[in-house]
Amino acid sequence: MLRLLCLPYSGASAMVYARWKRQLPVWVDVRPVELPGRGRRFAENLQTDLRGLADQLAGEVAAHLEQPYALFGHSLGGLLAFELAHALRQRGLPTPQALFASAASAPSCRDSHCELAEEQSDAQLIERMRRLGGTPEAVFADEEMLRLTLPVMRADFLLCGRYDYRRRPQLSCPIHVFGGKADRISVESLSAWQDETRAGFSLEMLDGGHFFLNSSEARLLELMLGHLRPSNQPSDAALA
Repeated sequence: MLRLLCLPYSGASAMVYARWKRQLPVWVDVRPVELPGRGRRFAENLQTDLRGLADQLAGEVAAHLEQPYALFGHSLGGLLAFELAHALRQRGLPTPQALFASAASAPSCRDSHCELAEEQSDAQLIERMRRLGGTPEAVFADEEMLRLTLPVMRADFLLCGRYDYRRRPQLSCPIHVFGGKADRISVESLSAWQDETRAGFSLEMLDGGHFFLNSSEARLLELMLGHLRPSNQPSDAALA
C-alpha cells in the first residue's frame, strides 16, 4: 500500500480528488488533504502564510506516514506540496516516494505571482477566476455560492502572492512535474523544478490548459502510476 496525499488548487476543497479513490488501483490509498476554511474544516480560519500552513499540515499528517507515501498538488497545491515536503523533512519524518507538481511554476520562478500579494477586490477575483478557467459557470450565477467561494479564493491568492522562496538543501525525493500544453505557465518555469531535487526529475506536457487535471485526468493518473510502486515492491536500487 502507498498513501497519496493530494493538495487542492486555489479555491478548491479536498473533494476534487474524491473520484481518484475509484480510479486508482487498490494499492494506492488516496488521502485528499483538506485545508482550513473549506469543506469539513469550514469553521477554521483561512490561511495566508503558505510556509506556516505547510508546517501546520506537517503536524497534522505526521501520524499518517507509517507507510510509504507520495505528495501531489495542482497549481497552488503543487507549491504547498513542496513546502510540506520541506516541513516534514525538518521534523525528521520519512521522505516521500515522490513529489508530483501539476500546473505549478517552480518555487524559484514565481515573479509573475507578485501581483497577488495585495488583497483582491471581488471584481478582480471574479475576473481572474474566469481567466484561469476551472470554475463552473453556475458558481458565478449563484450569489450565495459566490459569497462562500470568494473569501477562499482571496486567501489562496494571497498564499501564492506572498510566498517568499528560500533556497534550501535539495529534496531527496524525485520531483515529477506536469504542465498543460495550452497553459500560460512556461516550460522554463516548469523545468526549474529540477533544481529542487537531487533524486531525479521528469516533465510531461499534457493536452489542455491550466485545468488539464480534469481534461487529461486519465493520462495524468497513468503517468503518476508509472512513477510509483507498492510498498512491498523493492526499489531499483535494492534490485541492483
